[in-house]
Amino acid sequence: MAESIKTEIISPPPGKTEGAVRWGIIGCGDVTEVKSGPAFQKTEHSELIAVMRRNAEKAADYAHRHGVPKWYADADQLIADPDINAIYIATPPGTHALYAIKAMQAGKPVYVEKPMAATYAECLEMLKVSKETGMPLNVAYYRRTLPAYLKAKELIENGTLGQILTVSITLHKAADEHSTSKDNWRLDPKIAGGGLFYDLASHQLDYLDFLFGPVTEVNGMAYNKAGYYEAEDTVSAIFTFKNGVTGTGSWCFVVDQSAEQDKIEISGTKGRLSLPCFAHGELELRTHKGIEHFGFTNPVNISHNLVRNVIQSLRGEELCVSTGESAARTNRVLEEIVKNYYS
Repeated sequence: MAESIKTEIISPPPGKTEGAVRWGIIGCGDVTEVKSGPAFQKTEHSELIAVMRRNAEKAADYAHRHGVPKWYADADQLIADPDINAIYIATPPGTHALYAIKAMQAGKPVYVEKPMAATYAECLEMLKVSKETGMPLNVAYYRRTLPAYLKAKELIENGTLGQILTVSITLHKAADEHSTSKDNWRLDPKIAGGGLFYDLASHQLDYLDFLFGPVTEVNGMAYNKAGYYEAEDTVSAIFTFKNGVTGTGSWCFVVDQSAEQDKIEISGTKGRLSLPCFAHGELELRTHKGIEHFGFTNPVNISHNLVRNVIQSLRGEELCVSTGESAARTNRVLEEIVKNYYS
């Protein structure tokens, strides 16, 4: 079986953390309740020391409910806490660069939510500071560590599909009260970088980077068809990877509920793989032998596998599979696809 998460001992990286990794979370909102937050408490050699939210009452409530010793309403105070030696940033993308740069300049490694930042230029600035300070910078694209996506990578790498020819992404979702709400920051390009395309397609495009390497050519068109909000709601793209695989993508967030789709399809000379990215579903393999389905169980805290990988990388035991370098590439592709809309 092809192993995607390297487990060999490597030379200690710059910023290697001795002993336990003692985390502070900036932005303890919804994503940290189940998806990520508890993983920092469940993982060996990891402790969650403090959380921060601008609303002091909500910060205190989170700390109380999750058994976290400290809470702050000021990010600078959390970053300066001497008991904390690593920072997880779970704010909206518009402040990722601000807090990541402050944390790295304070000598603390950073794990940041996806997309890495609101703009590609901000990603490059984060990488620059990471290099200058020697502080590791990793990003929360956790599909790189989930069993279904690792199985797909294994089937590709062991030749089950033959030579990979094409990949296609289809994500069509219906609009609802939440996905069109003016209070939803994911619809504000100044905060999120774009619309729901940035929030959701970033996962898909990052995963394809994991499978096939960097995108070398990309063209896209973005539109607002329904007029519910300022950001784009319908996007199409074509792209080519460094290894020669070509791809297409279709995203629409205002279809009728009956027309919803969530599918990544990978075709090769010997077969085809398909799997959903957001809906719970099986991986399907079609070859001349027939159709085979693979079922998987994800961690209760879906980021847990990647959080463990990040912690082990900070301790010098593994390489992290989701770095600032790879995540910045995804931001570049996102930005290129929608540039017609925002220019």
